[in-house]
Formats: sequence, structure tokens, C-alpha cells
Amino acid sequence: MGEVRIIGGQWKRSKLPVPDAPGLRPTSDRIRETLFNWLGQTLTGWRVLDAFAGSGALGFEAASRDAAAVVLVERDAKLAAGLRASAQRLKATTVQVQPADALAWMRSQPPGGFDLILLDPPFAADVFDRALAAALPLLAEGGLIYLESPREIAPPAGFTAWRQGRAGAVHYQLLRRDDNSTP
Repeated sequence: MGEVRIIGGQWKRSKLPVPDAPGLRPTSDRIRETLFNWLGQTLTGWRVLDAFAGSGALGFEAASRDAAAVVLVERDAKLAAGLRASAQRLKATTVQVQPADALAWMRSQPPGGFDLILLDPPFAADVFDRALAAALPLLAEGGLIYLESPREIAPPAGFTAWRQGRAGAVHYQLLRRDDNSTP
């Protein structure tokens, strides 16, 4: 079992366990630091969805930076239990763990509930287009979608890659609606 560290906010330097699980690839410190520099160091009041949560590194990073509510969706029961344990250890009262398939869970939610949606599905699953399609209705006005993938993914119609980067084989981008400002 490995670990990642939260890089900013109230839980800075806190460790999150990373179990050895097929397809689990936590977002690197460098990429998380870049993402949260783009977003700003505080997410006070934001409602955040970390679909395909895995280790929870992205979602806990958002919660550490004062997001009002963070939902971690993870279908693997062992990983979901680990996320619950991390939330309890950190006393992360704004974090809710949903043990569910991320695509099905997103399709079942009411529209407009999230200011930031974090999408980092297992690369081998190749569900990037379906994940984006399921996430779009959940985005609040002015909200942003973060997508991490092994290849460049074109933004859906009506969205622009506001910020983007690449680290080795990982492409990452922050998408926003063409007609909306950021939250």
C-alpha cells in the first residue's frame, strides 16, 4: 500500500492511503498543485463531486480547501471503505462517500448540484466521453469540470478547455461553459 499527501489547506501534509488496486492511479502531486492553482487556494462554498474517487486525493484536496460539500463516488467496496476511514480520521464532516458506479450515480442525480466536477476514471475503462456526458447536467451555472485522461479529449459542444496541461502520459484539462464565468 502506498500513500499520497494532501498538498494544501487545513489538512496539508496529511496522508491518504493508496491501496494496491487494479487501475488505481492517484493524481500526482504536481498535477493536483497545478489544478488547485488554477482554481484558487480556497474553494469556500463550492459543492464538489469527485466521481471515480479511487484514493480520494482530488476530493479530499477540495475539502481541505474549505469546499462546502464534497461527494466521493467509488464503486469498489474496499476503496469506498478506505475513503470513509480517511474522512473519519480527518474529521472531514463535509465529505460524503457514495459506494456506487459513478456513471449510474451521476445519471440519477438532479441537475445543477455541483460547482466543480472532478473526473479521473480508470484509464483502461475508456469511459471519458460517457463520464463527460453524465457530468454535464450536474454542473451548476458557472461551474467547472476537471478531466484527466491518457489522451487529449475534445471538450463537449458548448465548452472550452479553459486550462490544460500534460505530465508524461497524463492529459488534464479544466473545462468551462463558453457562456459562463467561473464560480
